[in-house]
Amino acid sequence: MNREENIKQLRENNEFDIVIIGGGATGLGCAVDAASRGYKTLLLEKYDFAKGTSSRSTKLVHGGVRYLAQGNIHLVREALLERGRMLRNAPHVCHTLGFVVPVYNWWDKYYYGFGLWIYEFLSAKFSLGKTKMLSKKETLHHLPDLDSTDLKGGVLYYDGQFDDSRLAINLAQTAAEHGAVILNYCSVTDFIKSEDKIIGLKAKDELSNEEFIVKSKVVINATGVFADTILQKSEGHSEETIAPSQGIHLVLNPSFFQGSKAMLIPKTADGRVLFLIPWHDKLLLGTTDTPVKEVTLEPKPLDEEIRFIVEHFNKYAKQKINYSDVNSVFVGLRPLVKEGAAKNTAILSREHLIQVLPSGLLNVTGGKWTTYRKMAEQTINKAIQVSNLNSVRCKTRHLKIYGYTKEETNSHLAIYGSDAVLIQKMIAADNVLAEKIHTDYPYTKAEVIWAVQNEMALTVEDVLARRIRLLFLDAKAAMESASIVANIMASLLDKNSDWEQEQIITFQKLARGYLVK
Repeated sequence: MNREENIKQLRENNEFDIVIIGGGATGLGCAVDAASRGYKTLLLEKYDFAKGTSSRSTKLVHGGVRYLAQGNIHLVREALLERGRMLRNAPHVCHTLGFVVPVYNWWDKYYYGFGLWIYEFLSAKFSLGKTKMLSKKETLHHLPDLDSTDLKGGVLYYDGQFDDSRLAINLAQTAAEHGAVILNYCSVTDFIKSEDKIIGLKAKDELSNEEFIVKSKVVINATGVFADTILQKSEGHSEETIAPSQGIHLVLNPSFFQGSKAMLIPKTADGRVLFLIPWHDKLLLGTTDTPVKEVTLEPKPLDEEIRFIVEHFNKYAKQKINYSDVNSVFVGLRPLVKEGAAKNTAILSREHLIQVLPSGLLNVTGGKWTTYRKMAEQTINKAIQVSNLNSVRCKTRHLKIYGYTKEETNSHLAIYGSDAVLIQKMIAADNVLAEKIHTDYPYTKAEVIWAVQNEMALTVEDVLARRIRLLFLDAKAAMESASIVANIMASLLDKNSDWEQEQIITFQKLARGYLVK
């Protein structure tokens, strides 16, 4: 992907079949779907790809055990099928992970065992492994740091895991491969209408302030928690359609809870489930479900949320933790579809909603990462219906995502899929590029260059938060790496020392919000 080339394309030809606003999971999924069907497609993202919710998930590709307990069989079944497709179409960034549910009375063992057997049954041909009842000894074999007091055994089941922002970049690359024009840091400033119907929009390059007039047969709003801001522009009303919910995640060193499997705590004080998951050689704990009134780009964790996760971890683990043991805390906002006066966001549906608004804008809200492809398919089907586009069937069920490879490697570069070979060639050609950006982590200077030259990274945050995940894994280490990354980027982007210093200061300020105080 080359941003300058995409800007040039937009200057030279501003007429599109489909324009998508929003570069998160839903928007990128729509771009892949539309472009792979052959429609002339443009995607505009005001910030960076997956800057918001789509980089802040629990990193699970799952049907939703909790939704099964709520009786939402349809959502679970659909999500399990989509889980199978994600693992099949992007094996370099998605993989199977075993989970153990510890149980402390015999009734729970059979209750959860039966429920998780149904969960596996619903996945049909996409089953990832057999659900199994475990003895106390077997449970502790998988989770040796689990507190064994009153433990009766456990239940083993399988789900999927992925790296969310890496998949987002791969989706952008997939859409680009199929001819889509994909732009980050390009905002929508207004809509162009004829007889009260949207026929195009005005866009602005956030870096150069260059403005564009874009014409389109249909426009899709896929801006997640920020959807209402776009709707106010398109419809001229202030009605709220999103009930945002905040979820936080804590990241620890793996020594606090070692084991070959993840752990699911099936019921917490707020009625949610809690996960302890190995991820990028760290331990990820989450999540919470807290209704919030204000939608912000960098939501902050509440002290009670941090305390909630720490206390629940300490109930189950032999080794107790405190705030100083947390490497990083990150927060995501769920774009839940508002339902009347519901106050408990934990019970709001995770299903998505596709609406055709009076202006003709197609608005898609809700959903989750696992079902991104299905959401996109249904959204583009609706876009065809409401416009004069020729009907073309969806191609994404078996479409291999950019980077697809089944070749396994022990290197941390495996997450790049087929691009790993190219990064390794860069390093082989210049040993300097093998130098790490931080002594405690494997990330190299070559990866910074790769992110800028091939993945449209434009800021230090883009690199350290979303191209590689150091900010999410260890905020302090990310802060210590910022100057090296800024220096490399300044050279590649032809920026001066003032830009370099500004980037370091801006990132340090941002990263402090990922530290637990």
